[in-house]
Amino acid sequence: MRLGLGTGSTAKHFVELVGERVRAGLDIVAVPTSRATRADAERCGIKLTTLDETPELDLTVDGADEIAPDLSLIKGGGGALLMEKIVAAASRRMIVIADQSKRVAVLGRFPLPIEVTPFGLGATCRAIERAIAAVQKPGPLTLRQGKAGDAFVTDGGHWIIDAALGRIDDPPAIAHALSGIPGVMEHGLFIGMAQTAILAGADGVTFIERP
Repeated sequence: MRLGLGTGSTAKHFVELVGERVRAGLDIVAVPTSRATRADAERCGIKLTTLDETPELDLTVDGADEIAPDLSLIKGGGGALLMEKIVAAASRRMIVIADQSKRVAVLGRFPLPIEVTPFGLGATCRAIERAIAAVQKPGPLTLRQGKAGDAFVTDGGHWIIDAALGRIDDPPAIAHALSGIPGVMEHGLFIGMAQTAILAGADGVTFIERP
């Protein structure tokens, strides 16, 4: 199997479990979605490849920050949304693993991550505000900070703007509006990509399939 490995606290547990299966004889090759996941996979003995070497994947397993009833997602809380979306798009199937708290009726309570190039940040932010305002009520935009107090830098060398929208009534419209802005590298709305969500809660595990 050709497997995409997600990024984040939940995906990290999945990588550890895959490593156990690999040591027991499971034959896979994997593409990590971040430097952190690559380091975890290497430590676990998982054979790795790249999308240049293996451009089509069978499955990606990743976490999410929010999951809507139609399995639209907000991702990017860990800062790897661009690479996560590229890997998911290269996969025949995407499964999301999360706890029940990530399940929401409407996306938007979690701030929407927007990955941007540092060049022309002010102009890009104004364009983001206008694009959102054309679809719905906008919210504050915040430049994500790193541990040292400076701008958080993604693995691709970009910055992240977190848009606090409260709710997103029309995710496809917001996604379309943001995708047309020069300076926006990617946004954290994953629409029509996940086929299955596996959610863990106090009452056990729930499987949700996209309608």
